Parts: sequence; structure tokens; C-alpha cells
Amino acid sequence: MSNQNKAATPSMRHWVATSPHPLAAAVRNVRRGVHGFTLPAPRVLVLPYLWLFLACRSAIFFVRRTLVAEPLFKAYCTRVGKGVTTGIYVPWVQGKGDLIVGDHVRISGKLSINFAARFVKRPCLEIGDHSDLAHDCRLVVGKSVKIGRHVEIAGGVTIRDSGGHPADPARRAAGAPPDSADVKPIVIHDNVWIGSQVLILPGSDIGEGSIVSAHSVVSGTVAPYTVVAGNPARRIGTLTPPPDRAHLTPATKPSPAAKPEASAAPAADGAAATG
Repeated sequence: MSNQNKAATPSMRHWVATSPHPLAAAVRNVRRGVHGFTLPAPRVLVLPYLWLFLACRSAIFFVRRTLVAEPLFKAYCTRVGKGVTTGIYVPWVQGKGDLIVGDHVRISGKLSINFAARFVKRPCLEIGDHSDLAHDCRLVVGKSVKIGRHVEIAGGVTIRDSGGHPADPARRAAGAPPDSADVKPIVIHDNVWIGSQVLILPGSDIGEGSIVSAHSVVSGTVAPYTVVAGNPARRIGTLTPPPDRAHLTPATKPSPAAKPEASAAPAADGAAATG
């Protein structure tokens, strides 16, 4: 009975928020005044204040980057190239594996790398020259993840060559690891652009020069110089490769509507075959 009486008695906070009593109304007025309080900000005063703040912040970030984050990241690396830079955060690396980083790689923010060494002796993550990984990227490496040269990876991207759990419910409930056959290496070829919040699943092969649109889920092969989007990611467009890379894309087939050209095409094919 006493517990019911306590539950029925309104709290002081509830009384202040709802009561029409003059004291409660005065407290509410004071609270609104505190929340709405602001000081004037003449530019002649606040601009130097801002400049001082930015200068101090830049100095602190420079020290954190050059003396803390970058040396510790390079200590994780099995092999590291020249000109590798990071942000102010120390990458979060779990497990043991080979981390191979090329020249002028940029780690722009927080980075999480999880090596799962139960499938191979030394899982390998390779990041090619001039590639850039933005903030909050997560990589799970059970066997191999290879990122090519000049790859741009936006924020929030997850790359994992292992699902982390077996497909069988009983084995999953028992805490068993995934089957080794379900752990499939990932390859991201040169000059790929991966949008934000993309999920790249085991066995994916993303062709050279392609673009993966934001929030897509990649599972399988992405042809070179194509644009994909969706879940699962499907081709929504094609890109024109440089002249020296044109061999990576299939030749454009003649349109059925172009009848004069269509009639000439077999002759051209035959000439090529006989020549």
C-alpha cells in the first residue's frame, strides 16, 4: 500500500513542470531564461577568439597525428611505404596478420581492422599506393583483402571477407567459427571509388575504375568501369575507360535499330577472321 502511495505522489520535477503554483511558474521562467541566455558577439572580439581556437586546435591535432597516431599505425604495419599519413585517431587493430601499406596512403579518420587468424596463419590486408580510407571504415580479414592503387573509400564502409558466424543455427548457437569455405578473399582493383556506408561481402571482386554507389551491398563481381548501386548492387551505368584500358570493357554491340550497320557487321567480322 505504501508503494502505491509513493507511485501516486508526483515527483518534485513533475510538480515544477506542470503545477500552476506561482513558485513552480517562477522556476520554469528561470529555466527558460537560463536556456535562452546568450552574450553579444561583436566580430572585432570573436574573430580573434576563433583564430586563437583554430590555431590551438591545429597545433594539438598536429602533435596527436605526428607523434601518436601515425607512429603507432606504422608500428602495426608489416611493410609501410613513404608518405603514409593518418588523422588524429590511432587505428583499432585486433588479431595478428600482415598489414601491407603502399606509398602515400591516407587514413583520414577512425579505422578498425580485425584479423581472424583461425583460417590461415597470417591473414593479409594490402592497401595500394595513393589510396584513401575515410572516417569510420571497418575491415574484417580472415584470409585476404587487397585494395588497389588510387582507391577512394568513403566514410562508414565495411569490408569483410568473412561473415563471422556459420550458416548452421546449431553451430552458430554453439559459438563455432564460420566454415573456411565461406571465408573468401576480396579484391578491389585500381582507381575504384566506393561511396559511403557500402558493405562489401566475402568473395567480392570490384573491377578497375568502377564506382559503387552509397549504401550499396556488393556480393560478387563488379565489372571494370561500371557504376553499381542497390542491395544487392547491380549495374546502373557504364564509364568510359582511358584509351589504354579500353580492353577491360566489352565492345559495344550494334543497336538492332541500325539496320545498315547491322548488315555490314558480319562482313567486318568475317574480314577480321580471315585476316
